[in-house]
Amino acid sequence: MADIETDVLIVGTGPAGSVTAALLASAGIANMVVNRYRWLADTPRAHITNQRAMEVLRDLGPEVEAEAVVHASPQEIMGENVFCESLAGEEIGRMKSWGTHPDSKAEHLLSSPTFMNDLPQTFMEPILFKTACSRGTQARMSTEYLSHVQDADGVTTTCRDRLSGKDFTVRSKFLVGADGGNSLVAEQLGLPFEGRMGVGGSMNILFRADLSKYVAHRPSVLYWVMQPGADVGGIGMGLVRMVRPWNEWLIVWGYDINQPPPEVTPAFATEVARQLVGDPDLEIELLRANTWTVNNCFATEMQKGRVFIMGDAAHRHPPSNGLGSNTSIQDGFNLAWKLAKVVKGQAGPGLLDSYSAERAPVARQIVTRANQSIAEFGPIFEALGMDGGVDHDKIQKNMEARADATPAAEAQRAALREAIAFKKYEFDAHGVEMNQRYRSAAVVTDGQEEPAFETDPELHYAPTTWPGARLPHVWVFDRAGKALSTLDLCGRGEFTLLTGIGGEAWVAAAERVAAELGLPIRTHVIGPRRGIEDHTGDWARASEIRDAGCLLVRPDHHVAWRSTALAADPAAELRRVLTSILARLGKPHAQRT
Repeated sequence: MADIETDVLIVGTGPAGSVTAALLASAGIANMVVNRYRWLADTPRAHITNQRAMEVLRDLGPEVEAEAVVHASPQEIMGENVFCESLAGEEIGRMKSWGTHPDSKAEHLLSSPTFMNDLPQTFMEPILFKTACSRGTQARMSTEYLSHVQDADGVTTTCRDRLSGKDFTVRSKFLVGADGGNSLVAEQLGLPFEGRMGVGGSMNILFRADLSKYVAHRPSVLYWVMQPGADVGGIGMGLVRMVRPWNEWLIVWGYDINQPPPEVTPAFATEVARQLVGDPDLEIELLRANTWTVNNCFATEMQKGRVFIMGDAAHRHPPSNGLGSNTSIQDGFNLAWKLAKVVKGQAGPGLLDSYSAERAPVARQIVTRANQSIAEFGPIFEALGMDGGVDHDKIQKNMEARADATPAAEAQRAALREAIAFKKYEFDAHGVEMNQRYRSAAVVTDGQEEPAFETDPELHYAPTTWPGARLPHVWVFDRAGKALSTLDLCGRGEFTLLTGIGGEAWVAAAERVAAELGLPIRTHVIGPRRGIEDHTGDWARASEIRDAGCLLVRPDHHVAWRSTALAADPAAELRRVLTSILARLGKPHAQRT
């Protein structure tokens, strides 16, 4: 008999594990998280927080979203993205990034009720972890996952208390491996991976120094330093990253992965900081230094039986595009509601098969994108003449030549401008963040054709209510005139049905089917003199259905199914769709055991 029993055991308390725990606890599902370390992240690794991740925090509650905003650096100071020879030296170029360009800003404002921000992992993790524990999650730190065995009814996991050295077992219905890029859960599952680990080496140097005189006039989170002698391994070049404006910083510096990792001594760290800042007398307060490897690897399957992986355990890639913690949080948002429905007996176990079907393609996409973004620094190096070896004098002359009044220099300047502008695929790829369209048994399209992308799907979000896509955000209004996002009408662990005037039969059908299936279904009728009103007409334009049609929205804000008009038998249609999505075909409601 196991020492501890719970519904879901989660290994890892990073963004993926903590958000999954918080969502499960919010749904009333008993869960436990373990972390082999004594506390949460102690370095600000992940930081870019996109709109989709903020929507998950919003779903957890306005207080959770508000706490994140309090601790984050706001979007307006994120985006100059400076390329320079050093912070004190000559600027080579810059670009508006992270939704700060007026065109991009408009798209961001139209796409979501939330704002992206810069929230270091040292702040994000405690917010998610605290939310989980305050809502019922049991947490054990200094607790190491050792192994697991699954059977038809559950999973028995062996853990070690690192303080006492004693082993104990946990019996759970399901196990989630959110244990990072060296995941033991993934290894023991024997899941298939593509790609390669350790394709580059990088080091982090975390320090404090007041650099406001170099950066406050051109606020950014990333300052890319390109100079002769700067190591171009790792993620591309010397990087000075703002952690807290303008006195806490993280330098990212590459090293040869084929050589042993360098020893980052205080003297070495100080010298690197002085070189990249361009101040030979700079005094720093060194906080932390460590080395890490750049990976290009993803799981092609993210589950086996009752065991699942997520976050860095499933997609291992460099920090390009700021996709790490954001994608990890989305993994949790996708899986948590499915686990909750199965544990409660509202769905059959077949629903869980949709997790890998939906998220494994995303893992492939973001790993490919992140590594491609590194390669896209190449044209910048080429334009600056930094791609031809290690002759520092020659590189310096090539860089200085761009200021000459010659046809060659003019061509060089044009190439440099084009190369920097192309980096929007890393620093302003809104579509990569927002365009996921799921294809699985947890979505019913009824043969409706997927709309084509009319703009670049990596750069621009294309809102649609086609089943599988995220519900478009528009502002609607309650009877008192208060603005609400369409996303605010949905989520919070339950299905939602949206319809308009003439579609009231869908509401009655939802009540009937909900009672039959033991499944809460939230409903909203949108229209004049109804509970929700569309004063601007934005919902009518975004919904892609007639007033009497309906949208069925999943707990993770993705459209599960839509009917463009009123069906002859709305209850039969809803029953057909929901029993299919929930893997409940031919099965009556089963109460939770």
